[in-house]
Amino acid sequence: MIKTIFLKELKDTLRDRRTLMTMLVIPLLLFPVIMNVFIGISSDFEKDAATKPIKIGMVGKKNNPVELAIKDIPSEISKKTIIYYLDTNQLIKDLQKDSIQLGLFVPANYNALIDQMKPCPIRVYHDVTAMGMQERAEQYMAVVEGNEKLNRLNKLQIDQQKIEPLTISYVNIASEKEMIGKLAGGMLPYIFIAFGFIGCMYPAIDLFTGEKERGTIETLLTTPVTRWQILIGKMGVVVLSGLTAATCALLGLFISIETLDIIPDQEILKVVHSILSPGFIVMLYCLLIPLTVFFAGVMIPICIHAKSFKEAQSIITPLNIVMVLPAMVGFFPGIELNWITAAIPVVNVVLATKELIAGTLEIGLVAISFSVMISLAILAVLVSYKRFDKETNVLA
Repeated sequence: MIKTIFLKELKDTLRDRRTLMTMLVIPLLLFPVIMNVFIGISSDFEKDAATKPIKIGMVGKKNNPVELAIKDIPSEISKKTIIYYLDTNQLIKDLQKDSIQLGLFVPANYNALIDQMKPCPIRVYHDVTAMGMQERAEQYMAVVEGNEKLNRLNKLQIDQQKIEPLTISYVNIASEKEMIGKLAGGMLPYIFIAFGFIGCMYPAIDLFTGEKERGTIETLLTTPVTRWQILIGKMGVVVLSGLTAATCALLGLFISIETLDIIPDQEILKVVHSILSPGFIVMLYCLLIPLTVFFAGVMIPICIHAKSFKEAQSIITPLNIVMVLPAMVGFFPGIELNWITAAIPVVNVVLATKELIAGTLEIGLVAISFSVMISLAILAVLVSYKRFDKETNVLA
């Protein structure tokens, strides 16, 4: 009977365009396109910010060493034009209007201070909201400072090596797999959780609140089938929809990586391929299935209680933020899976997935994470059954 109800509800669900859009079309087709456009635009902005010609306002004597050092930077890296100002007030006004992109104040006694081997104060004006301008300013000033340091050492007849007592080299012992897992591993569970929740939402509303609105729930309840069988059959469709949406998101991500040249580095691409192994997929679904059942168990009581599709949607949509927000923990550095975080729902799935990608997952911690999510999934099913078994909720 559960199988019959499951197949019947699945057929009805697949006829719903909204469900198909959220379950298949968006994660499988639109997601790769959106990701490619986003990454393409971001890289274009970064490249443009690093190479575009800029105007530099300067308050100071003409042909001072700072100006000459900046002009000596190859124009292939960045073209720049120096504009002189009498005071910093006008320079700041033009900087705010974007007539210039950087401003420099070079003291009139610059040469005197350098000759006396004293530090010379230079002020750099920039708009921190302008992409890449602070980096450009730091690049220019590093060249100026490097030139003056070298000149000062030559004047003092000091070998630079004699004032550098240490030569430090940093050796990274983390594998590329670990680095990808720790730095970028938060993206994958976030995508899964977001699409998994959305994939569950519309089928849950349609199969419970929608049936109440259409008046077909009464007909179903008159059949010789127990309430729990009806609930499990319907919940199976909701869970399957969520897992399908999450799976399509994974396929969409894989398509993006393979066809849209998101990862140009071939070595990193090989590491990504090694991560997306059958064993990884199986372990991932061991965490995702109870999570999706938990999502379904949270939504179904709301859908049973709601009197209209609109009411159910207005309650569940903000709930999406509550459920997805813990998934953002995966983007924070320094937060790792331990005995405490393994007991926090959703967070444990995110951090376990990161550890799984990095290849540093401990069996004890994943067992705790899995046990917590299984317990919550069972609790969610029991709560759903209690609500569904209550006559006033179903027939209200």
